[in-house]
Amino acid sequence: MIRRILKKNKLRSKNTFVEPDEIFLDSTNLQNFDRQQFEGRIEKSIPKKTILLLGVLFLFFTGVFSSRLVYLQIQKGEAYFNRSQNNVLKKVLIFTDRGIIYDRNKAELAWNNKEVSETSVPARAYLSPGFSHVLGYVSYPTQDKSGNYWQGEFIGKDGLEKQYNEMLKGENGAKIIETDALGKIYSENIVNSPEAGADLVTSIDARVQKELFALIKNLSEERSFAGGAGIIINVRNGEIITSISFPEYNSEILSLGKDRATLSSYFNDKRKVFLDRNISGLYTPGSIVKPFFALGALKEGIIDPYKEILSTGSISIPNPYFPDQETVFKDWRVNGWTNMMEALAVSSDIYFYEIGGGYEGQKGLGIANIEKYSKLFGLAEKTGIDLPDEKEGNIPSPEWKIKNFKGDPWRIGDTYHTAIGQYGFQVTPIEIVRAVGALANKGTLLTPHLILGDKEKENGIAIEGFTKEQYGFIHDGMRQAVTFGTAVALNVPYVDVAAKTGTAQLGVSKNKVNSWVVGFFPYENPKYAFALMMEAGPSTNSVGASSIMRQLLDWMSLNTPEYFETSPQPSP
Repeated sequence: MIRRILKKNKLRSKNTFVEPDEIFLDSTNLQNFDRQQFEGRIEKSIPKKTILLLGVLFLFFTGVFSSRLVYLQIQKGEAYFNRSQNNVLKKVLIFTDRGIIYDRNKAELAWNNKEVSETSVPARAYLSPGFSHVLGYVSYPTQDKSGNYWQGEFIGKDGLEKQYNEMLKGENGAKIIETDALGKIYSENIVNSPEAGADLVTSIDARVQKELFALIKNLSEERSFAGGAGIIINVRNGEIITSISFPEYNSEILSLGKDRATLSSYFNDKRKVFLDRNISGLYTPGSIVKPFFALGALKEGIIDPYKEILSTGSISIPNPYFPDQETVFKDWRVNGWTNMMEALAVSSDIYFYEIGGGYEGQKGLGIANIEKYSKLFGLAEKTGIDLPDEKEGNIPSPEWKIKNFKGDPWRIGDTYHTAIGQYGFQVTPIEIVRAVGALANKGTLLTPHLILGDKEKENGIAIEGFTKEQYGFIHDGMRQAVTFGTAVALNVPYVDVAAKTGTAQLGVSKNKVNSWVVGFFPYENPKYAFALMMEAGPSTNSVGASSIMRQLLDWMSLNTPEYFETSPQPSP
């Protein structure tokens, strides 16, 4: 009996033990379970159908892969082996598009022409004539005899193409090509895509550029000038509207390098076809430097602007070599009594001999001050224009003479000649137009530049020490040059111009001259300065730079009248 009871209790104790997964959930604790972590859920086994489906898919893909492997390695193995033995993989350049160069109105000046190219390399095309020295040229990607490119990109060699090469060039792409022994292509794969170069929008006005080039070219050929140059610059921000140098090369011919006859003619041309006269040509300025020395004389207080100096045609001083004789310094004509403004208008040499080097009772600036005021307006120094190979001019001085003419000391006559822009005085057209721009805007020396809206170069250097009244006397004299003086050709009805002419004699025989005209407009609120130079023409020639500027102004009044609109000059 006792044994039966113990057995029953033992069975009862065994049956009362419940496994954890058999516990029914208490509905009062549901909110405490994290269902995302599977708490409070009863585990379920994976259905057999799911396992069966996965197995079938695995067997299917294994079969497809195996059959493809059998096809490639067994059925086509020998064919692909032979193909791999004869085929080669070659990396090929994908040439990018070089950036396009535009004028200020978005007219294309330099672009890529893929339709005329004989290879995968796009041809570089240029607007012509009249733009070569500004735009420059490029050297093309170049192959060796095996067809491999040892130069894989375009490289700018002159002008804006060289100056902004890193911006324009972009980055070539590449692709891998598989070919057989006969050159048949089996496959191509692009490794990296090309990145096009950045475009440039210049400050050049292509319309004005074309017209000025044609005028300079025609006069050079008709009147036997060796060449010419012309620049127009915005005196408020330094933007170059036009920059002409004649003669010029053809940018496309020079870039391709295939036209041997034309290339040979360039190298043999004594007129220096490759010389950008605006930035690298050094020229005797003549009388166009007189406004700067007049301003210096006012600053130094050596003369009143209304004081008159008599020009009878010449002055004489003792000859240092022959004391009993005199050295004569001539004026280009008898100008009579002239004050400062009239002396600028008629370009009296006598007046500037006297205020430059002194004469009798009139004190002169002296060569040190002539050099000082020349440099103050940026003469004989680089302007910083964004073009390669800029040169700087020269101002004669005692130190310069000792270096170049040993044993010959500086004399008063050297100062006289320097004061009228002769002797060893040399400038570039870009230096002169920048200096004239500083006269026009009354004291800000700007950095000329060719990129439209280049804010970094729009802020100029302030020229200290001059009053608005002093600038006013110089402006008045340059305006009188137009109304009745040497620049009367520029007395046009549609815009008031202020100007100064210059005729610089060249060589020992003085039978050649550089013809200059510089100035600014509109007169009341100057916005543009200009400098034109016709190089080495016959001294007997009566037609020069002023006639070109007049023709250009006439053309602009009809075709680009917006340049003559008067707008207030911003305050400094």
